[in-house]
Amino acid sequence: MRHLFAAVVALTFPVAVLAGGQQTTVLDVQNMTCGLCPVTVKKSLEKVPGVAEAKVDFDKKTATVRFDTDKASVAALVKATTEAGFPSAARK
Repeated sequence: MRHLFAAVVALTFPVAVLAGGQQTTVLDVQNMTCGLCPVTVKKSLEKVPGVAEAKVDFDKKTATVRFDTDKASVAALVKATTEAGFPSAARK
């Protein structure tokens, strides 16, 4: 059992070291007026390379996005939602 644990650690550690930095940001999203809007916003964010997770809250008009900072940026996230018809801005 100890050898199995050591093997798992040895195989996963290099992957963790090579992974880019993770960041989570909240975007204030405009123009969400119906129940389908959050689906469109979420899909637009998930198409951005490096996005690990996108959660859209219709009631708060926000999108919380977790992404790899080596592959994506807040500017790329804002661009994706804006091009989908939902201008956004990073919450400060």
